[in-house]
Amino acid sequence: MTAPFSLERLNAMSARDFAAALGDVFEHADWVADAAARSRPYPSVAALHEGMLRAVREAPADRQLAFLRGHPELGSKVARADLTRDSQSEQGSLGLDRLGEEEFARFSRLNAAYRDKFGFPFIICVRRHTRDSILRQFERRLANDIAAERGAALEEIGHITRLRLVAKAEGPGMPKTEGRLSTHVLDNVTGKPAPGVKIALYEIGASARGLLAEAATNADGRTDAPLIGGSPLRIGTYELQFHVGDYFAATGARTAEPPFLAIVPIRFSIAEPEGHYHVPLLVTPWSYSTYRGS
Repeated sequence: MTAPFSLERLNAMSARDFAAALGDVFEHADWVADAAARSRPYPSVAALHEGMLRAVREAPADRQLAFLRGHPELGSKVARADLTRDSQSEQGSLGLDRLGEEEFARFSRLNAAYRDKFGFPFIICVRRHTRDSILRQFERRLANDIAAERGAALEEIGHITRLRLVAKAEGPGMPKTEGRLSTHVLDNVTGKPAPGVKIALYEIGASARGLLAEAATNADGRTDAPLIGGSPLRIGTYELQFHVGDYFAATGARTAEPPFLAIVPIRFSIAEPEGHYHVPLLVTPWSYSTYRGS
């Protein structure tokens, strides 16, 4: 991957070089960068992104529709050859390029119903959703009217292109694109942080669960790094498992055999991809509590 361009350099480029640098941020629409070049200089990367979105919003209706139609269908085997490199990476990150037959059939039915109703493919920022969340959004948005759905599609394009732009440009006023999931374990017997607690993080899907991360708490009762960080959090359902039975056995705390609490599971959902979710555990051998912290 090439190094990002500084905002200062992007502002000083010729219109032709500017369009070459950012032409693929919007799917099959290098005309967006051409239009945005005319409004330079931009004071921030966020303002640059807004300038590019404005070019899409102000485009004639027929051009805007052609732009929406230029996006690929999700999970479509037919469209894979036409995917841009960014779309291949985005869909591949969620396994949409290798769906099983049952899932592929479901996506195909939804794609066809959506295309028949709205005249363009279903567009969503894949990097901000789990697969279950995408399917829920697919079915929910099918109930929209055409005007509402055009607005929803453009909003999702804003999320998609913001992530693409921050990979290509750097400078003041970077848009917020990253979320963070962290945890902290407090031993309520001693009133101190609990070190050495094994933690596992799972994504909980409708038909399966997947292990995302494993860690152990440090001397401060926290993990050395966020359980998820450096990218958007995917909207969906998750479960943290805290192996507190082994921890209390190691500390010599008075417990039962087998322990009343061996593994504490906390199931929660994420709705804010760019948010900070802190899910602490306050625990004794006999009880526990949690909350959304900061």
